Amino acid sequence: MDGATYSLIERIFLTIFPLLAIVSVGYFYARKRQTDMSVANKINMDIFTPALIFSVMSAESFDLPSYSTLAIGALIVVIGSGLLIWPFCRLLKVHPKTFLPPMMFSNSGNLGIPLIVLAFGESALPAAVVLFLVENVLHFTLGLYMLDNRTNILRMLRIPMIMATVAGLIWSSLGLALYPALRTFVDMLGQIAIPLMLFALGVRMTSIDFSNWRVGVAGALLAPVSGILIALALQPFLQLEPVQFAYLILFGALPPAVLNYMVSERYNQEPHLVASIVLIGNVGSLIIIPVVLFFII
Repeated sequence: MDGATYSLIERIFLTIFPLLAIVSVGYFYARKRQTDMSVANKINMDIFTPALIFSVMSAESFDLPSYSTLAIGALIVVIGSGLLIWPFCRLLKVHPKTFLPPMMFSNSGNLGIPLIVLAFGESALPAAVVLFLVENVLHFTLGLYMLDNRTNILRMLRIPMIMATVAGLIWSSLGLALYPALRTFVDMLGQIAIPLMLFALGVRMTSIDFSNWRVGVAGALLAPVSGILIALALQPFLQLEPVQFAYLILFGALPPAVLNYMVSERYNQEPHLVASIVLIGNVGSLIIIPVVLFFII
């Protein structure tokens, strides 16, 4: 093994290990003790993650126009994945409302953000947040509409993460600066979000159900393959800078978001099957993500 290959493998290990370690702590802790993460997850979605978003988007260094093409790419990857995978629903004998949302809406928060930051450095955080926001806004609009066409899209404006996004953009566009003590306060709140997301993912993995393993394995392959193919097909048109193209490839390779299970439970859309798709997809990413990293970093 030459020095360059060893260095690349080491970088992939340094990227993946901290994530796996925190997820493993959550998993093994929950195996030993009854663990209910519902309150912690709600606090994370309502306080810590919005704080992270506002912290990044209100920063003077955040330049939204420089990420606009990347955001368009992410939007097409999400919607395009659903269109590309739709025909497979009949082959797998699974309802599109059950299978397509996990294929479209990826784990761009509790896996995507830390993964991109660890792989590409702290300077990649704004791009990771933009990708997360695109996926999350689509999930709370298009995703909910797919499950129930009576969903009121205007309710999206009440979601703390969306409110934090709007506030951050306004703050940044006005060229305002947070008082240092407030900046530290917001930054510290935001720093809780990512480790807590990873810990919660580990806890959730204790409930994995292998009874629907065929559909789960199919999803674990189809989700990243469709995302990567669409990202590759878009590059000749979008002409992203190499590093942003790498972000988009990694975004396309991410497994289904855990939030898909929570939403399916709320709408009673075969939640046990969705849980299998989501959790087997995340287990499968332990193989797929390192392979993708090998080619893009």
